Amino acid sequence: MEILKPEELKEKFNDPWIAPYQKVITMADGDTVELIEYHPCPSGSNWLLYQYQHSSELIVKAKRDGNKHTYICKTGKKPIDLKASINAAGIEEVTIDEEKNEVRVTHGGLAGAGVGAGMCRGMGEGVKYVELLEVGGGCKPGKATVVTPKYEKVVIGIDDTDTKDAGATWTMAHNIGLQLQKEGFEYLDHIIIQLFPHNPHKTQNCVSIALTFAVMEDRKQELIDRTIEILKEDTLSDKTSVAILEGIGVPEKLREYSIATKTGMMDVETAEKLAEELDIPLIAVTGDQGKVGALAALGLHDDVDEAVKVYY
Repeated sequence: MEILKPEELKEKFNDPWIAPYQKVITMADGDTVELIEYHPCPSGSNWLLYQYQHSSELIVKAKRDGNKHTYICKTGKKPIDLKASINAAGIEEVTIDEEKNEVRVTHGGLAGAGVGAGMCRGMGEGVKYVELLEVGGGCKPGKATVVTPKYEKVVIGIDDTDTKDAGATWTMAHNIGLQLQKEGFEYLDHIIIQLFPHNPHKTQNCVSIALTFAVMEDRKQELIDRTIEILKEDTLSDKTSVAILEGIGVPEKLREYSIATKTGMMDVETAEKLAEELDIPLIAVTGDQGKVGALAALGLHDDVDEAVKVYY
């Protein structure tokens, strides 16, 4: 086994058959890990996503958005019987080191997938170091443990920042994400959630926004406080609210609420009652009306196809 940092990997494997990943991020919640990898190719690799889901018992769910691959994994160890074209690549082990605040993911693959297992991933931003177990390429298998900092996941729902005459919630939310990224937070996603189009309180298109972040545990409150602070400075509305979801996954009752908010009218009292039941902070920044949409944004932040649907 050889332990190498990203810079050392780049120096050792300065070869035309190495394509470094852009970034690797891991978030943990109990025994669940959300692994996000930014693939080196512009549209990512559906082949890789298929192989990983097909070959890896530890992967619960996987999706691709451009070159961004997301894997929801459970911790444990499940060796892969690698077979060319059939079980060509996957995740063999996922562990969390709480003492070191690290997540360790062991990848295995044949041929090119073996190259990606350690050398390509290990060069990505966000990687602390790689334990190179086998160097792949050609007909050889490759295996490596990629070690990254352990982040936690925080999703912030935002609604009602504009007025009938000015503003746009989706742009303001995105700019908040960019600002927080400059301040050291990992801004991962921005999802627009279509709400009930016949809502009399709407400004125009009737959408709310979910912003997703990876954050160190000791900076979670700072992330929330800064979001509220920026909103207070920039919002044009007296109805702005936010909702905060921590951890990986969405409670079924929250998803049901979000669907209901897309298909019909919802009131602030119902939103407040559900948020209290699920222990979700629901905060009026300048007013209460935005609580309905802010909470709804959380329930569909991980299902973009459902989030954008319009129900008449």
